[in-house]
Amino acid sequence: MALALFAGIPVSDYPRAIAWYERFLGEPATFEAHETESVWELAGDRSVYVVLKPEDAGHGLVTIFLDDVDDLDAFEAFVEAVTSRGIEPDQRETYGNGVRKTTYLDPDGNEFGVGGPPVGTNEPGAQ
Repeated sequence: MALALFAGIPVSDYPRAIAWYERFLGEPATFEAHETESVWELAGDRSVYVVLKPEDAGHGLVTIFLDDVDDLDAFEAFVEAVTSRGIEPDQRETYGNGVRKTTYLDPDGNEFGVGGPPVGTNEPGAQ
């Protein structure tokens, strides 16, 4: 069975959200589905989209996990790139098993988490 992920993030101000997500993800949307919905393909068959839904804005929770076997610290590289574009993390955590998570809040308060494996590994949840 093939599996694709299409995670939505509701926002109250579409132009403001598009500008923030372009800075956060480091590139324009992959495509605009319609006037109030834009999609970023993060990896094959794995996308996030921003959609104008003021009544639900601020309730989005998305977490991606970066464990690229070719780049032992894709997580730190991603966090550093986001910071270089002027967006600071709202929270940084390291769990008991060493897994790292950095959380960002968009202008509506939607949470976008970025996780990474323990330092020196490339396996999710490795100890």
